[in-house]
Amino acid sequence: MRLGKVIGTVVSSTKATGYESRKILVIQPVDPKGNYIGTSFFAIDAVQAGVNDLVLTIEEGNSARQIIQDAGALTVKTVIAAIVDEIST
Repeated sequence: MRLGKVIGTVVSSTKATGYESRKILVIQPVDPKGNYIGTSFFAIDAVQAGVNDLVLTIEEGNSARQIIQDAGALTVKTVIAAIVDEIST
């Protein structure tokens, strides 16, 4: 799992198999204090997240397909699995 902040949305008129009718968001990885780290990436939204939400993503194909409940979506690798309400350290 990876912690990230939603920084944007993706608009596409044509999508690969598994991405049809799914919202794709741009995720910027963050550390537990909210500081940006690493490079941004795309993820399918499985939890109705929006811009500025803090989220947990899963970046493993089989787990991602189980979350979106589509075993045939072989091109899907990354999904947003949770919206984070609070982090305590």
